[in-house]
Amino acid sequence: MEHAEVTHQFARAPGRRVDTMRREWPRATFLGRLEPQSLADALELGTLAKYPAHRTLLHQGDESSHVLLITQGVVKVVTSSADGCDMLLAIRLAGDLVGEMAAFEGEPRSGTVIACGEVTARIVQRRALEAFLSRHVDAMTALYRMMSARLRWANRRRLDFRAYDASTRLARVIAELAQTYGQAATGADGRRCALGVTLTQSELASLAGLALPTAEKALSTLSQRGLIERSYRQISISDIPQLLEFAKIEAENPY
Repeated sequence: MEHAEVTHQFARAPGRRVDTMRREWPRATFLGRLEPQSLADALELGTLAKYPAHRTLLHQGDESSHVLLITQGVVKVVTSSADGCDMLLAIRLAGDLVGEMAAFEGEPRSGTVIACGEVTARIVQRRALEAFLSRHVDAMTALYRMMSARLRWANRRRLDFRAYDASTRLARVIAELAQTYGQAATGADGRRCALGVTLTQSELASLAGLALPTAEKALSTLSQRGLIERSYRQISISDIPQLLEFAKIEAENPY
């Protein structure tokens, strides 16, 4: 059972729900799409648990059917081929729902979910989620939109593979990640931001569908153009408008 991965169970404490309710959930996340009453009810679903950094929350191939509602932290979704090749599929953050494909399809999990840092999440069994969705039409709509956005992201990556060169493909991934997770730099007038998630070059290469050496060259190109700055496992956007122009994407991220 994946519940064995939980390292600590929280007892409900006065003020915890209020503090969580007061958070401003990212608009593109599941919680960010909910009406106030649905949001309040969602934050009462399942059991709240805490995971340490690098802990596996869900395992590829597992036949469990619960989902995780991330309430704090960032996770990454990784898939592995039969020959041992690992690929980063997605990044998910507080407010996101993960594990929903296995829950609704009744099929083994298609990816592994790993905590990038300390993570808290609500473990929600499939029947509890289905009951919640049946009571809240806006939550069902939010789920449809979330899954549609994820399919759109996957489709765009497939198109990028044929339509753009390596540097543009990587710029598109970085720009979209920054729009979703970016942290604006103080006094930068909206032109600079930190990527907001810690990724290795190999993980960035996976998201862009590039071989690692190709991704390294693409990162160098973006740095030389003054679009990004790099440090150990960290990327900062030097000029957001210029990066968006180079990446050939609109300034508003629909995801």
